[in-house]
Amino acid sequence: MLKRFVDIIIVLVALIFLLPVFGFVFYKVRKNLGSPVFFLQERPGLNGKIFKMIKFRSMKDAFDQNGHLLPDEERITAFGHKLRSTTLDEMPQLINVLKGDMSIVGPRPQMKDFLEHYTPEQMRRHEVRPGMTGLAQVSGRNHLSWEEKFELDVEYVDQQSIGLDFKIMFKTVIVMLKKEGINASDQVVGAVRFSEQKSSEADLSQK
Repeated sequence: MLKRFVDIIIVLVALIFLLPVFGFVFYKVRKNLGSPVFFLQERPGLNGKIFKMIKFRSMKDAFDQNGHLLPDEERITAFGHKLRSTTLDEMPQLINVLKGDMSIVGPRPQMKDFLEHYTPEQMRRHEVRPGMTGLAQVSGRNHLSWEEKFELDVEYVDQQSIGLDFKIMFKTVIVMLKKEGINASDQVVGAVRFSEQKSSEADLSQK
């Protein structure tokens, strides 16, 4: 209850101070990419319950001759790269925190398709609300393997406290200012490799 109370206070204060920034980014996304301004994606949250995570859109709609969306790397624009590098595309997740879907600090919500690949130990990351930032994000980010990130997520679940949350929030500000380990394309590639690795392991176990 204390963690939830702290989340709400921080979000309300942040929204007051960030409202001009929110409005400016909204305008720039609308101008550069058109509507919709927000990108909604289903992610597993507390106890694996699916919710819609909100982000500012950073990719344009572009389709091949068969009507299928082109790969992400062909749809993201220079503006989108810049938006992601500043992590301002994540700002609408404050709304998710206010709604109770997320927390300020917790394991970052991953794609729901990954659920079937998690080990029972990795599934423990869903024992708490997912966060806008987490222990893995201030401990190396994309320099860590996916297995190492999940180990840190479970470590957070076991050690969670308000003191640890404030420590992670402080480190997050430092990481953002230094832009340490922020590489969206590496994250996507890493996610695909993790999924492929788990699929291969599943195939081998069935043989």
